[in-house]
Amino acid sequence: MEKVRVSKLLAERGICSRREADQYIEQGLVLLDGQPVTELGTRALPSQTVALAPGAQLQQQARLTVILNKPIGYVSQADDDQQYPPAVTLITPENEWIDPKTAGSDSSSGQRGKHGTPSRPPRLNTRGLAPAGRLDIDSTGMLVLTQDGRIARVLIGEDSLIEKEYLVRVVGSLDDKGLRLLNHGLSLDGKALKPAKVSWQNEDQLRFVLREGKKRQIRRMCELVGLKVVGLKRIRMGRIPLGNLPVGQWRRLGPFEKF
Repeated sequence: MEKVRVSKLLAERGICSRREADQYIEQGLVLLDGQPVTELGTRALPSQTVALAPGAQLQQQARLTVILNKPIGYVSQADDDQQYPPAVTLITPENEWIDPKTAGSDSSSGQRGKHGTPSRPPRLNTRGLAPAGRLDIDSTGMLVLTQDGRIARVLIGEDSLIEKEYLVRVVGSLDDKGLRLLNHGLSLDGKALKPAKVSWQNEDQLRFVLREGKKRQIRRMCELVGLKVVGLKRIRMGRIPLGNLPVGQWRRLGPFEKF
């Protein structure tokens, strides 16, 4: 049996990303069969036990993941287009939203304080906060930003099967054949698209559920069947819906929320 890098084993098992694994190894916080790994590039058999030391687990727990309701006019990443502000600039204390239904209990934004009032949320540190997936500048809705490589891998890793759901307003006519093609049968950039779930939400709005995310995919799919997209909003990623999060505001991912 061939040995592989310890960092690769950790990433494949969803424990952390490879980059994070190398950082933990440099700190002596990765254990191989109970013993600290001290050198980058150390290899191990897949049958061996690799784990993070308690110090690394504490670092993971401190990593921030947020859900933002992105408005039009913001790019997902800072290097997308310098003319427009990146979405991360909206992650400020003033824009944090605390659901009034859960504000008095153990929630994503804080613990119950005295007399049932919510305690102060953890200090906001946005360093290294990056989007796990993109939304075009002219699209709105759910954007996840995270400091946690595990979550990024779940959402946008090559083997990710996470569903992303969108509401898409369109103009133009669509017959049954075009609807079937939207569900399965279209290609972009010379490569067949994975099957999708596309249905009418109302007379001018389609509901898309995708398991992939090519650049401007939905807009380009619609163009191929004679439709023009005039509005696009992402409303769900995996098991987590956007819900009633206001536009331009964000909330912390709860400790028990899983995509």
